Amino acid sequence: MKKIIEKTIRESKTARWTVVVLVSFTMLCGYFLTDVMAPLKTMLEQTLAWNSTDYGIFTSGYGWLNIFLFMLIVSGIVLDKMGVRFTGVSATLVMILGAGIKYWAVSSVFDSPTISVQIGSWHLFEMKRQVLYAALGYAIFGVGVEAIGITATKAIVKWFKGREVALALGLNVATGRIGTLLAMAVSPVIAARMQHPSAPILLCLILLVVGLMSFLAFCVMDKRLDAEQEAETERDSADKFQCSDIWGIVKIKGFWYIAILCVLFYSAVFPFLKYASDLMVQKFGLAQEIAGTIPGLLPLGTLFLTPLFGNMYDKRGKGATIMISGSVMLIAVHLLFAAPFVRSWQMATLLMIVLGVAFSLVPSAMWPSVPKIIPEKQLGTAYSLIFWIQNWGLSGVPLLIGYVLDRFCVRGEVMIDGKMTTEYDYTLPMLLFALFGFLALCFAFLLKREDTKKGFGLEKPNIEK
Repeated sequence: MKKIIEKTIRESKTARWTVVVLVSFTMLCGYFLTDVMAPLKTMLEQTLAWNSTDYGIFTSGYGWLNIFLFMLIVSGIVLDKMGVRFTGVSATLVMILGAGIKYWAVSSVFDSPTISVQIGSWHLFEMKRQVLYAALGYAIFGVGVEAIGITATKAIVKWFKGREVALALGLNVATGRIGTLLAMAVSPVIAARMQHPSAPILLCLILLVVGLMSFLAFCVMDKRLDAEQEAETERDSADKFQCSDIWGIVKIKGFWYIAILCVLFYSAVFPFLKYASDLMVQKFGLAQEIAGTIPGLLPLGTLFLTPLFGNMYDKRGKGATIMISGSVMLIAVHLLFAAPFVRSWQMATLLMIVLGVAFSLVPSAMWPSVPKIIPEKQLGTAYSLIFWIQNWGLSGVPLLIGYVLDRFCVRGEVMIDGKMTTEYDYTLPMLLFALFGFLALCFAFLLKREDTKKGFGLEKPNIEK
């Protein structure tokens, strides 16, 4: 192998951080649509006659194709085989397609409101047609947004390896959280002004087209980097990904600890956000139009704190310890949300801020830790496997919470914003979220113990001196 060129475009700080801006903006557009319906649960019940189970089914649709058709794992293999440019553009186009279907479904009125599926005399299920089509659009979009997530992560590792990788990944995560913040804060206002929950989805569709153009600009820079590197080095076949490498990944115990920690931690955060606005209405008495403001503090906090904690990890290490700390805070927050004496919006605000700190700590250390466990040529597949496992939680937990609310937590009906609405007790769902946090804490300790035994370097700084 020839000597690698000493000076490439990624040696320029301006170029490296421009890459972060471009790929992160595409992530922002995707995360906007991911959570755009989260503050609209009450409006969906009032306007479209959905119930909590319908909302849970729709929300679970996010992971249907990724989980059951293994599309996320396929995306990771394609990423390692075809590279970040091909995968990123394809993923963004898939997001646009899914968003279009979702908008059509939510904005349409169907002559036949329900659809029944049966085989012979066996009646399998009956579902609102609108819910099914919206969930299918969400499922297609889910394939694209998860693929762009692993693509952006691998692209940043590629451009920042041996440099400020945790800070860069932290900024990428933080930018994505801006999308969540916008969804929580802006979506209810737009929906209320246009008097229909489909209006914010249309805005998301437009933003995704802009996100595609942003990623195409990154492709120009990344193509130049590859050309500079290939000019000075021949590709070694041993450095190319092979499908047999999947077995090598799954044999690593540390990989499983970090993957299970990921699904448990995220299952206590993202599904919670799907119901957090309704919680603010039901328990804390906030109006629908401003109910998303307090949950919106979570992504707002991560915007600043995730890069801060990532920078700390880059310089001082302590990655496993950071994940343990975040898990402890997560448990405390959900237990207090479950407490019957916590009913003031001021306390809810404080708890959401603390949850934002926890949600900044864990991702800031978790994602930069994966390259310390998995070789770079296998990173796309490794991240996709972690995201695939995560999707089991992101799809299953909202469905579980919706079922629990309808089955065990209905108190009756109450007048909200001049309309009769089902009243729920959120104590049991919050205890379930706290349980996920406790299990995440257990696996964080197991990961730290494995790091001590195997020497992954999770407690060491990322910046090479």
